[in-house]
Amino acid sequence: MYISINNNKFNCKVVSTPEKIRLGMMGQSFSNFDGMLFVMPEDTTQSFWMKNCVIPLDIVFIKKNIINDISPNCPPCDTEECETYEGNGGFVLELPANTCRSLGIKIGDRVDYQ
Repeated sequence: MYISINNNKFNCKVVSTPEKIRLGMMGQSFSNFDGMLFVMPEDTTQSFWMKNCVIPLDIVFIKKNIINDISPNCPPCDTEECETYEGNGGFVLELPANTCRSLGIKIGDRVDYQ
């Protein structure tokens, strides 16, 4: 699936099952896709962590089609006491760290799904 934010187009791997949401970017890097889009079961507060991730990420929380919160440059974690990142929305987009800063993506920006 492609999404656009501020004329920037991202080829996203979509995950929506509980198991795929739980695994997320664990042990993966971006190779055949630009971002991972999580379709959450409820449009509510979401909590993410970086356990067993291999690269730092920007975590973008989206309510319908508006960016509601951004946790930038979240570092990988390999312990059980990983920091959590929270935001509100039914969609969560993970991008390589610093993507939001370098492309000027910010809270309040519109997300178009294609």
